[in-house]
Amino acid sequence: MRIGPYQLKNNLIVAPMAGVTDRPFRILCKNMGAGMAVSEMVASNSLLYGSEKTKRRADHEGEADPISVQIVGADPRMLAQAAKYNVDAGAQIIDINMGCPAKKICNVMAGSALLQDEALVATILETVVGAVKVPVTLKIRTGWDKSNRNAVNIARIAESSGIQALAIHGRTRACAYTGQAEYDTIAEVKSRVGIPIIANGDITTPEKAKFVLDYTGVDAVMIGRAAQGRPWLFREIEHFLKTGERLPPPQVDEIQRVMVKHLHDLYDFYGEHTGTRIARKHISWYTRGLAGSAQFRHQMNLLPSSAEQMIAVSRFFEEQLARGERLHYGEELAA
Repeated sequence: MRIGPYQLKNNLIVAPMAGVTDRPFRILCKNMGAGMAVSEMVASNSLLYGSEKTKRRADHEGEADPISVQIVGADPRMLAQAAKYNVDAGAQIIDINMGCPAKKICNVMAGSALLQDEALVATILETVVGAVKVPVTLKIRTGWDKSNRNAVNIARIAESSGIQALAIHGRTRACAYTGQAEYDTIAEVKSRVGIPIIANGDITTPEKAKFVLDYTGVDAVMIGRAAQGRPWLFREIEHFLKTGERLPPPQVDEIQRVMVKHLHDLYDFYGEHTGTRIARKHISWYTRGLAGSAQFRHQMNLLPSSAEQMIAVSRFFEEQLARGERLHYGEELAA
């Protein structure tokens, strides 16, 4: 797949996820086989440019190209300024968020709430595309509710505005993350426009990735929640698409190695206090499906330091190895 001048190594993309797709996670997923990773969304409010959180989100040191940064907002001028700011900070692709269903985003008419105002969508896209010399992409949903699916109209507006790739989460704003992703709408969009289309939603296994690619005819798939604690999912999908065969699931010792490296990267990136807090959710995701993980996660959330976390993690995996446990991929992991 190609976005502007950037030829991706494959058609597997990490979805932007607030509080998840930070630099350590993006680098990890790329190393595990993802062709591109989109950053967690950065607010277009210029007052936030000096905050530590915004500076961290604009930090791409050591990350493989292309660098894609997602911006969110509702004011065309401010979004254009945010795009310029992030390009100056190293962004090679700007992605505009019109897919987030969170109330705090939609209540200010940003994210997926914008889908209700097609004229404003056009103004935003044209303004941002005209403000930067890098490719601009867009992430949307199928509409704002089941009675108002307008993804095809938005896709046509995007194409006319100069958007160079469109990612579609197969749910409406009203659906949030409930129900099943609707691939028929994504397939219709693909048939109506000429720009690359990326399908997102409920892609949890190599087989599901192949099904979605075949059923919709899209150019790429975007994977979000299924990669939490399972970054090796990208190499598994890549291998399956190339060979039609499943790679064996990771052994417990590899899960431990990947997780420990990830945790150290989080501590280094955020610092001791914040890094320890953020590491908790990743530890929880990595240990899903392993024996005794529920009790371990409860205990882990009470530990105040990175050193205590690492000791607890080491003990937990020693117990797993002593049992000869393996990670089993069931529906509970794909949820």
